[in-house]
Amino acid sequence: MKAFDDSNALVYQRYVDPFWKLKRYINIGSEASLKKNIKLIDGFVQKLISTKRNLLAAQQDYNQKEDILSRFLVASQEDPVKMNDEYLRDIILNFMIAGKDTSANTLSWFFYMLCKNPLIQEKIAQEVKDVTGTGNQEKEINLDDFVANITEETLERMQYLHGALAETLRLYPAVPVDGRCAETDDILPDGFRLKKGDGVYYLAYAMGRMPYIWGEDAEEFRPERWLSNGIFQPESPFKFIAFHAGPRICLGKDFAYRQMKIVSMALLRLFHFKLADVTKNVTYKTMFTLHIDGNLHLCAIARKS
Repeated sequence: MKAFDDSNALVYQRYVDPFWKLKRYINIGSEASLKKNIKLIDGFVQKLISTKRNLLAAQQDYNQKEDILSRFLVASQEDPVKMNDEYLRDIILNFMIAGKDTSANTLSWFFYMLCKNPLIQEKIAQEVKDVTGTGNQEKEINLDDFVANITEETLERMQYLHGALAETLRLYPAVPVDGRCAETDDILPDGFRLKKGDGVYYLAYAMGRMPYIWGEDAEEFRPERWLSNGIFQPESPFKFIAFHAGPRICLGKDFAYRQMKIVSMALLRLFHFKLADVTKNVTYKTMFTLHIDGNLHLCAIARKS
């Protein structure tokens, strides 16, 4: 994981390092570190693929596809030339980038904002109790049983939590800078002309904090901005750009919200969270995805009921 995160940061540095190609050619500095990390990641993924392939061969039961890699390995038997190990490696890394960095980072920022806004944290905890019907339990709550009883209907009723997660993504988008490259000559809505190969980038991090877009309280963490009569009201994806917009909007958007809701509900039902060091300045690390710089140390205090 460290090699993966370090590679994320080192690749991003190429945007501001005019000598990165030279460094790569002579294998020094940041490019040497990147090459070492990529080798480590490749070795790990190749071992994973090899181990899973051997397990499937020994199993001789291709109906038991318990994970995504197993499904791709079975599918690769129909086209082994195209779906080779390099192809499978890229599939695994795509899922790591899409799943690990986005949801995990957002949850880190989410709990940081709850620690900075304890009243909002308690409001979400109360919503969890009300929706799950566990507000007046005398016996200790079992985590596994609690999570097992979270249904789709339960998740849909967590309106304030949904607003708090969206508010977190507004202020701390998982991908702070994104963009596209023009495949053909084009003209933007404002009349600006693009030539084939031109890049167009937008800063989701900055857009989420613009008073011009979100009002004078744009810098405030206020989940209520997403609610109308207690019901979550989504914004246009061209305004709330955290999941991109248009035909290439994030395919995992709904899954990400579902995953983050389940984790948040379980943790907030059982614990109250505080920052371990309220004087520490929490900021981001410059990477493709919006990591907290360093670690976020929290104190988890068990809830009595």
